[in-house]
Amino acid sequence: MREVAVIGVGCTKFGEKWETSFRNLFVEAGALALEDANLSGEQIDEIFVGNMSAGRFVEQEHIGALIADYAGLATDNIPATRVEAACASGGLSFRQAYTAVASGMSDIVVAAGVEKMTDVGTEVTTDVLAAAADREWEGIAGITFPGLYAMIATEYMHRYGLTREQLAQVAVKNHDNGAKNPNAQFRKPITLDTVISSTLVADPLRLFDCSPVTDGAAAVILAPLERAREFTDTPIKVLGAGQASSTIALHDRKDICTLDATVAAGNRAFQMARVERKDIGFVEVHDCFTIAEICAIEDLGFCKKGEAGKLTEEGQTAIGGKIPINPSGGLKACGHPVGATGVKQVYETVKQLRGDAKGRQIDTEIGMTHNVGGTGATVVCHIFGRV
Repeated sequence: MREVAVIGVGCTKFGEKWETSFRNLFVEAGALALEDANLSGEQIDEIFVGNMSAGRFVEQEHIGALIADYAGLATDNIPATRVEAACASGGLSFRQAYTAVASGMSDIVVAAGVEKMTDVGTEVTTDVLAAAADREWEGIAGITFPGLYAMIATEYMHRYGLTREQLAQVAVKNHDNGAKNPNAQFRKPITLDTVISSTLVADPLRLFDCSPVTDGAAAVILAPLERAREFTDTPIKVLGAGQASSTIALHDRKDICTLDATVAAGNRAFQMARVERKDIGFVEVHDCFTIAEICAIEDLGFCKKGEAGKLTEEGQTAIGGKIPINPSGGLKACGHPVGATGVKQVYETVKQLRGDAKGRQIDTEIGMTHNVGGTGATVVCHIFGRV
């Protein structure tokens, strides 16, 4: 396998993008990435685009062809493939792009993600997202993702003594980081009281424990490391990649407080990268709910089970702490356009490692991403480093 680097990145602002369309979101992110890499569209060999459910959100399928067409690449017959893995669609599109370059199948490959979620009502959005769980055994009983993660939170708090305040501190920290991110959906700090007194969604999770409904797109461009400096002075190397699957239904897990696919995917990424946990300068984790960040910190091996709440309370996961988590603001504050999130995590990681994350910069040479589909049925992890 060839060594691979990211040579260009682009990301739209996340939020309720009433003024633009699904296809225009992707074109904007792709154009930013091409400009960043000093590339023209004709130099692209292949495209992978993560998208969960454009068919339900904007009534559009055949996303690969649509993207190639509206990116101006269809006349060159450039192959474009849609990748779907629920909320891990973006991370998986990056893995597929990485594999294409590493294998030698293609040289210049775009990994992108896009979702336009606000064109339908809340009831439809909730139902679309619920399809990432087991429809026959969970969805049919009325379970939605806030309910599933509330079950995890309830069991975790009972077993490990996580306090309501510690859980809320995840949101406070991520909103503080998001306030420093110009692409974030929410750019205003919040307090513990704001979280704890917000509307109850699924006990113990409240409104500010939950990531928002979001429109947005992100794109990154990969190339063989040996060619990377043809395009950029600051290539970022892909050190490790890991993917894992688990049961789609939460009730089939041996321990709902541990996402075993996170454990497996993280271990595979670390094994490939040949680095230790202590070498990681920050992690962009999949905090679709505050409890998800707590579990991710532990399942990735940055502390023992039951310790992440205290680590968060002590400020060790904040920028400047022992292991900064979600310097972008995470899904919680930056926003969660489900197909785009995994690629946005890569975008943030590349910006950090280049030294371009103004206002939230972390001085490190290695960063990590963690993208989850459903309640952990699909997990994709990547580790990146400066060259």
